[in-house]
Amino acid sequence: MWESIALLVLKFRLYLLILLLAVTVFMGFHASRAKLSYDFTRTIPTDNPKYLANQAFRQKFGDDGNLLVIAVQTDKLFQKDIFSDYISLNEEIKKVAGVETVLSVPVAINLMKDTNTQKIKAVPIFAAHPSSQAEIDSGKAVFLGLPFYRGLLYNPETNTWLMAVNVNKDVMNSAGRIVTVKAITKAVDNFGSRNGLEMHYSGLPLIRTNMATKVARETTGFLLGSLLLYVIILLLFFRSFSTMLLSLGVVIIGVIFSVGTIDLFDYRISLLNALTPILVVVIGIPNCIYFLNKYHTAYLDTGDKQEALLEMIRRMGVVTLFCNISAAIGFGVFALTRSAILHEFGVVAGINIMLLFFISFIMIPCVLSYLPPPRDKHIRYLENRWLAAILKKLEIWALHHQKLIYTVTFFALCISVAGMFRLKSEGFIVDDLPKKDPIYTDLKFFEKNFKGVMPLEIVVDTKRKNGLRINTLQTFDSVDQLSRYIASRPDMARPLSLVEGLKFVRQSYYGGDSASYGVPNNLDLAFLSSYLRAGGGEAKGDSSTGTKEDSSTGTKGNSPAGTKGGAEKNSLNRLLKSFVDSNNQQLRISVNMADVGSLQLPVILDDLDKKTKQLFDSSKYKIEFTGSSVTFLEGSSFVIKGLKDSIQWAFLLIAACMLILFRSLRILLCSLIPNVIPLIITAGIMGWAGVRLKPSTVIVFSIALGIAIDITIRFLVNYKQETAKPGGDPQQKVIDTINKTGISILYTSLVLIAGFVIFCFSDFGGIFALGWLTSLTLVIATVTNLVFLPALLLGLTKKQPATNSQPPAGS
Repeated sequence: MWESIALLVLKFRLYLLILLLAVTVFMGFHASRAKLSYDFTRTIPTDNPKYLANQAFRQKFGDDGNLLVIAVQTDKLFQKDIFSDYISLNEEIKKVAGVETVLSVPVAINLMKDTNTQKIKAVPIFAAHPSSQAEIDSGKAVFLGLPFYRGLLYNPETNTWLMAVNVNKDVMNSAGRIVTVKAITKAVDNFGSRNGLEMHYSGLPLIRTNMATKVARETTGFLLGSLLLYVIILLLFFRSFSTMLLSLGVVIIGVIFSVGTIDLFDYRISLLNALTPILVVVIGIPNCIYFLNKYHTAYLDTGDKQEALLEMIRRMGVVTLFCNISAAIGFGVFALTRSAILHEFGVVAGINIMLLFFISFIMIPCVLSYLPPPRDKHIRYLENRWLAAILKKLEIWALHHQKLIYTVTFFALCISVAGMFRLKSEGFIVDDLPKKDPIYTDLKFFEKNFKGVMPLEIVVDTKRKNGLRINTLQTFDSVDQLSRYIASRPDMARPLSLVEGLKFVRQSYYGGDSASYGVPNNLDLAFLSSYLRAGGGEAKGDSSTGTKEDSSTGTKGNSPAGTKGGAEKNSLNRLLKSFVDSNNQQLRISVNMADVGSLQLPVILDDLDKKTKQLFDSSKYKIEFTGSSVTFLEGSSFVIKGLKDSIQWAFLLIAACMLILFRSLRILLCSLIPNVIPLIITAGIMGWAGVRLKPSTVIVFSIALGIAIDITIRFLVNYKQETAKPGGDPQQKVIDTINKTGISILYTSLVLIAGFVIFCFSDFGGIFALGWLTSLTLVIATVTNLVFLPALLLGLTKKQPATNSQPPAGS
């Protein structure tokens, strides 16, 4: 069959190349339209309870991950020139496209009781343009006397002042977020430069934007760097610009196809499927080297270019096909998961690995047929004495030191298994950033001064419509106790809820005395009811809860966060508008917390759950924890579990593929063991080195499996072809297989290792791990396939009289 296919490929070479060019142009058009994904909840299946809870929360209360926070630590903020500039900064940020609200010291309000109109009025603490230092000092005294803002907008112990910027959710889920965030940071940086102040930034909008940008930039940069290194090494090996350009062309077309597929399927470029171009390079380079190596070997044997091309297609077609099928299975199994981001990665990677076979199978023989025959310098690498000496050593080890090979492998596996028990599955939101990165240092700054910026949402559900109007004081008192418990924790800031707003109202009713900042009691409500009922002018809320609208808090159940409306159009109103749902059934408690990691977060949530059960009667209330922190935890855990499960499925499907290819249980066993060993040893080294299991490190195992199985298939297919020849003993057939595949395996491994070593220079943890872990696995896979696999084949083959081993011939 492959003989006929080879003849057809060469016969219609021009038409095939034109077809390939046309499809490449088509895919290039789609590649130019590919867009980045900014949706970070797609790691969780849409039917997951945590996902459903978060979507319900967002529908009722708005998004919780759209707040960008800015801080400055200084004791000079209230100096007239600096404070006036700070006011101007507020106004400048408000004008940035995509910014909805800005809450900071200059726009803070105080609540004043108007006995004539029986209303609570919101009054700005600071003038829009203060005329004197005395005026600012007066406002400062009022501001610092309001407990509501303590821990929210400032830390009195460290003189740290915070500004909170709410960004439109549609902007956050589009490329416009980059422009908006840059505009904000530019304005803030200019303010800091003018006044000699160091500014700090954090919040999910900034972290996600900068992380996505950094990953895209570094991945692209190091991919180009690895391609450049591949070019240099290929030139050194083959000493031919045409051969190098041919290999580079195959890989570049594969990359174009991979990016074009993303747009063709109406996907977006995520942090996972952005790895597909790297996979194309990893698998495309070996395809090229093996095809070219077989072409040069056949030409050296026959001296006829046409016959060499036919031999290359005949011998390498089936090998490359099954290698790519196995690799496609290894990554395609991700498409079986229910996580959208994993499913898309599996579809894109699986399809493009198979497309890469057709690109290689068409382009390499067709282009070579138009090029002149290789000259002596182009095939001189086949007689490389250094590689021949290495192969000779490997051959001796495989033939004469089998017991030592098994012993060393056994002890290496034992040590590795022990290391695997030290592996921890833990992730952080800024996990892969270096400790010196500004995103990381600023996050730690906010954790030190404000206990963190990661949003956690607690929803108190009364289980019935207008349930907040029943046992109102009991509910508010329980919420306040929970809030005080949370605020006492070192890793969680003081929560914000409707109760905090009512405490602010109570303080204003009693003349602004900070000692009166507390939850209203029955006596208070008797006096406050007229103020709460009249508050806001247009809402007719319940007097006991004030949940429809009041001028003090601006809470309105059916108004999402950041909307305009209500009597008092100020930042505090808009901040507090989304703390009660429209049915007066659910109350929201918003908490900012530290990036405690996926191991510690469940412990914290379990502790809070126990506390809520003490404070709230489970027959009357349902307490739910949600928000970006919870969805991050669930998403990270689901991705890691999905990757682990996919690797297991990949092994099963690859084993079935091997059984179909070789039709031998003995060869099947020989094909799987050398691929398990590198993964176990790599996992063990990760455990001993303290590398945690997270999405950016677990994906390494899938890449490593794809590479290792490629080497194994090529070795075993050649071994099968040798055993199909009549005569000869098993030992000599193993020797011939080492000689005929060894050089191409060594060349491929050296090229890939060199390419991945470049990624080790990245500051980004995920890219760094991809570099050194994949390089390490490549080294182990090469050794196991050229030493352990031959020894295993000999051990499982009925021994026959041995022949003298011959020096390896370059092939």
